[in-house]
Amino acid sequence: QVQLVESGGGSVQPGGSLRLSCVASENIFMAWYRQAPGNQRELVASIGTGGSTNYADSVKGRFTISRDNFKNTVYLQMNSLKPEDTAVYYCNAVRVQFGFRQDYWGQGTQVTVSS
Repeated sequence: QVQLVESGGGSVQPGGSLRLSCVASENIFMAWYRQAPGNQRELVASIGTGGSTNYADSVKGRFTISRDNFKNTVYLQMNSLKPEDTAVYYCNAVRVQFGFRQDYWGQGTQVTVSS
């Protein structure tokens, strides 16, 4: 079982910045997802244990995912925030063992972008 503890989030005006953090109980592949009301949960960004990253097209150039492997912590720096970034953001960890994928989720943190 992988434990995930999120922090950060809140309310910000358009153009503002926020940083989310997620502490995991082990060094593992991690990602951030988000879900807006009425929408499906979508991948925002992911980062492997070696630092390789992947971003949704909608956040490229604005969001940066990074990790500190000594602290088992992943960060999502969100700049130039837009109202459409408003959602609950979830930290995700993925473990693959014996060909089976297991997903673990944080509790979610609200990000609201509004003037």
